[in-house]
Amino acid sequence: MTDLDPRSLIKIARDNGANDEGQPLDLGARVRELRKARDWTLEQAANQAGLARSTLSKIENGQMSPTYEALKKLAVGLEISVPQLFTPPSKGQVNGRMAMTRAGEGTHQITTTYEHDLLAETLTKKAMLPYRAQIRARSMEEFDGWVRHDGEEFLYVLTGEIKLFTEFYEPVQMKRGDSAYYDAAMGHNVVSVSPEDATILWVTSLT
Repeated sequence: MTDLDPRSLIKIARDNGANDEGQPLDLGARVRELRKARDWTLEQAANQAGLARSTLSKIENGQMSPTYEALKKLAVGLEISVPQLFTPPSKGQVNGRMAMTRAGEGTHQITTTYEHDLLAETLTKKAMLPYRAQIRARSMEEFDGWVRHDGEEFLYVLTGEIKLFTEFYEPVQMKRGDSAYYDAAMGHNVVSVSPEDATILWVTSLT
């Protein structure tokens, strides 16, 4: 069986197009695209954002550079964050993406210490890698050193109890409903301390 650690899982996601370099952004075209995706007229979008129709028209046509205050109003009106105004969708991709993974679905990857079920695999250009893990390890000796990789990581205990070991903190015992968020470049490993294998939800950033 193939032995994959979280670093390998991240590589799988990135190879699937999770980290694509975009082209320089045309802010006016981006705002127009977001407005039309909501099927709003210029006047509707301007009212929603609290801007004059003429101001919004000039922004869309590249005739003026909006102030930060105007950008904030636009973001609030479009119900997105300011950074999303500068994040173009990938080619052929419609705004409002979604991927659903039903129970029992998802690619199964087995390692000596964990069993992973990759989630939301059909969604490309992801910023996060979610996966469900069954914790098979019972001691730190079962690991070949610390796991370290780029990004940040969120862990949520679904069943059983675990002990989270990190490079710079004392080990923490966690039970169902407990969660932790940490810098993934810091060495970390997880073992199950319950009679059965514990299960957790892991979400790893890909940026």
